Amino acid sequence: MLGGCRRALPAALGRALRGRAAGQGGRAVSTSWCPVGTAFDVKQQQQQPLRGGAAGRDTGLFGVPELSCPEGFQEAQDKALQESEQLVQKACSTPPGPETVMIFDQLSDSLCRVADLADFVKVAHPDFAFREAAEEACRNIGTVVEKLNTDVELCQSLRRLLADETVLSSLDPETRRVAELFMFDFEISGIHLDEEKRKKAVELNVRILDLCNEFLIGTHIPNKIDKHVLPEHIRYNFTAEGNYLRIAGLHADCPDDLVREAAYKIFLHSNSQQLARLEELLVSRNSLAQLVGYDTFAHRALQGTMAKNPETVRQFLEKLSEQLSKRTQKDFEMMTKMKMKLNPHNSMLMPWDHPYYSGVLRAERYNIDPGLYCPFFSLGACMEGLNSLFSQLLGISLYAEQTKRGEIWSEDVRKLAVVHETEGLLGYIYCDFFQRPDKPHQDCHFTVRGGRLKENGEYQLPVVVLMLSLPNSARGAPTLLSPGMMENLFHEMGHAMHSMLGRTRYQHVTGTRCATDFAEVPSILMEYFANDYRVVNQFARHYKTGQPLPKNMVSRLCESKKVCAAADMQLQVFYAVLDQIYHGKHPLKKSTTEILKETQEKVYGLPYVPNTAWQLRFSHLVGYGAKYYSYLMSRAVASMVWKQCFAQNPFDRAMGERYRREMLAHGGGKEPMLMVQGMLQKSPSVEDFVDALVSDLDHDFETFIMDS
Repeated sequence: MLGGCRRALPAALGRALRGRAAGQGGRAVSTSWCPVGTAFDVKQQQQQPLRGGAAGRDTGLFGVPELSCPEGFQEAQDKALQESEQLVQKACSTPPGPETVMIFDQLSDSLCRVADLADFVKVAHPDFAFREAAEEACRNIGTVVEKLNTDVELCQSLRRLLADETVLSSLDPETRRVAELFMFDFEISGIHLDEEKRKKAVELNVRILDLCNEFLIGTHIPNKIDKHVLPEHIRYNFTAEGNYLRIAGLHADCPDDLVREAAYKIFLHSNSQQLARLEELLVSRNSLAQLVGYDTFAHRALQGTMAKNPETVRQFLEKLSEQLSKRTQKDFEMMTKMKMKLNPHNSMLMPWDHPYYSGVLRAERYNIDPGLYCPFFSLGACMEGLNSLFSQLLGISLYAEQTKRGEIWSEDVRKLAVVHETEGLLGYIYCDFFQRPDKPHQDCHFTVRGGRLKENGEYQLPVVVLMLSLPNSARGAPTLLSPGMMENLFHEMGHAMHSMLGRTRYQHVTGTRCATDFAEVPSILMEYFANDYRVVNQFARHYKTGQPLPKNMVSRLCESKKVCAAADMQLQVFYAVLDQIYHGKHPLKKSTTEILKETQEKVYGLPYVPNTAWQLRFSHLVGYGAKYYSYLMSRAVASMVWKQCFAQNPFDRAMGERYRREMLAHGGGKEPMLMVQGMLQKSPSVEDFVDALVSDLDHDFETFIMDS
């Protein structure tokens, strides 16, 4: 019943209700707000301690009083568990009706408020004690959730509601869907099984949670090698630790072929412990799926998605691969020629060559040097660009708000208030943008608190974190972003807007708490805005001279991304196919490494490298198990929405309102394909998805002629 604590990476309130939120629940403009661009180009002042008796007291992370110290997680957890016990009793004694769904959502909210927050803190807080306490809270709340999902009496209270036709017919569509989603969470946890099997389902779920955490940690652990194994002239590329060299990544951008080859072979070298974790994880997931009545884990995972089942995903990936085949072959031929030109003694194209030589081809063909673009993309200017776009498209402004002492975990974190021109304050975005020791090098969005309509009629404002890995600014200069960093910023802000505008009655379906293959649509759509000159021209100014970024530089940048894009997409198809096989029929016919080799050579086309096991670094197998295809399907939908609704005018307010009304407002409170149909005014087929992706690879004729 609590799949609702679905973290980051998921029926709008009625017009009258929104109006009330804008009046009573909506907040007036705060005097502590300042322009968003300025906030990111100047150092933040620390809030002074409060006077009087509260002097020296911290407010706690995200304003949660208990979290002024690591031990507060235990207090917050105990409080949530106590509240949840009371709500379980209330749910079991309440007659069937809309209040039943409201109580279930309160129960979900009480646990998610701790679990979601802890999920962020355990990976991002600089203090190990905080991370450890958050990890423990996550584990404990997760165990409670699994037990609740197999609580027969609790399930019966919901089942009585869904079995009462009179009551059911009186529910509005959103309430009915949320009730069905809660029941779905019960069913996939094995509520219909006998007591012994239910106990087994709980044990499997808890073990899967532990394996996921262990595997995820393992995907990032560096490998070490005796430094004498490598030629002396390339050793300086790696971190030395005594007589060993530490290889922590693939060094994909290094121009030296030998460095990339060494990094690939060492970083991806098979590890027996990590291999055992992956195999146990896949077997456990399959066992759980079959225990609760599904053929495979993929069948279980794809319930409620746009794709609906593994057969549709297989059809989508096969048709896409077929359409990409000739283009991919041409891309590999171009890369091979470039490698032959630069390294005639060893010109066979290998997996470690793809990212590097595709980049060389882009730079050569379109004269793209990221360094030429960075001065036009100061972080403050990019934030003002987002602010301007949201204002024109959705009537929304971003304001920086001063934080209280103890509210944030690093002094360079910024807090943004998201304000609608008539509805008032919609929520908060904490921007954790800069690199620091022990911070993961990944760009992601975390839901810290979901929005919902509270029992007293007020709206619980959503709170999210956007985490990037931007370099710290040089002295006297603002933080300058590469084109890729700018695009990533727009992408993550797409998730944040989904969270702010998915203003549902129930937090179980708020914002990004929706089907995985739909959740990436708003973020990928923002990439299309980030690559449109009309949008970029509104904010891209040289930070010293104020000169605008020339149009031909934007055009060349956009066209350069299409160089070798078919091969890049084919690589994503390979990952998605591999994910489907791993989560398909068990027992697997071969080892995960043998399946990797076979699938890589069949689907991707570049040879498998002996003794490597890339799948052991495939961190998406944790959060996107059986759903890695979602990136491709979401991109297809985003492409269709862009071309049909925004390509003609990216600032069209009427289209922006339609986008909010049809796609953002519902969170997960409406079938994903119905939201897509509402926006596109048609139901897209698998062929439509494939055509949308492939047509994005075609070069713009005007830019091609200009550059020729």
